[in-house]
Amino acid sequence: MDMKLELVLVPVTDVDRAKAFYTERLGFVEDVDVRPAEGVRVVQLTPPGSACSLGIGTGLPAYDDMRPGAVKGLHLVVADIDRVRAELVHRGVDVSAVEDVGGGVKYAWFADPDGNTLTLQEMPWRTGDDF
Repeated sequence: MDMKLELVLVPVTDVDRAKAFYTERLGFVEDVDVRPAEGVRVVQLTPPGSACSLGIGTGLPAYDDMRPGAVKGLHLVVADIDRVRAELVHRGVDVSAVEDVGGGVKYAWFADPDGNTLTLQEMPWRTGDDF
């Protein structure tokens, strides 16, 4: 049985501000930004190279019932954490220093404007053709 995680909802207070952060600062691709009904907005953003997207929006219980900043530790797996961190810092993202936790696994942390946290993760066995 196959199951593919394709969308993770992230609660935000200001959809436009969050969308700008994820697209302009992180380089995510805007897949969808629709208003299917009065008071409803659905935005889907995908990290470059990912099959899983983030959903932000308003006007539906899936968005409105979650507390902004409640999502913690979403992992963005990268092949070269130092290069990606440097690019994000250049784009104005406040990313922690890279920490090597052993076995070649490295992390760096940051948050979106609402306090939802994301983690850059590099794993030596997830590079090249295995990335």
